[in-house]
Amino acid sequence: MKRRMNYAKVYPAAYQTMIKLEEFSKQGGIEPILYELIKIRVSQINGCAFCIQMHTRDLRAMGEDEKRIYLLNAWKEADYYSDKEKAALELAETITKISENGVPDTIYQKTREHFEEKEFVALVVLINTINSWNRIAISTGMRAE
Repeated sequence: MKRRMNYAKVYPAAYQTMIKLEEFSKQGGIEPILYELIKIRVSQINGCAFCIQMHTRDLRAMGEDEKRIYLLNAWKEADYYSDKEKAALELAETITKISENGVPDTIYQKTREHFEEKEFVALVVLINTINSWNRIAISTGMRAE
């Protein structure tokens, strides 16, 4: 797919709105490493190469262990993620595929064992933000370079 348009130039207000949402989601108290893990995992599910590349690069710049990046799409089977990270990743997958089963109480409860109410809301906003970025990037033909 070739890039269809530069949406930020076509409609700067839409881009600025997304930037505000991104800035807001960064203030939610989610640890930076987990923040990027969630962004990569959601982008993997959505097939957004542009975002996978961007957030993988960001996570590497933070000094993250390569095996945690490589094994992210198999986090359930890998022993490299904490229970807290696994709960957040499961929530991220569930919300990204929300039309399949909603968000079952079991996943909500498992996530809440590790995150207070405000943090839970911060996770939901983060997950929705990266889903929105993915959909914009894919729709406008943004490509990994």
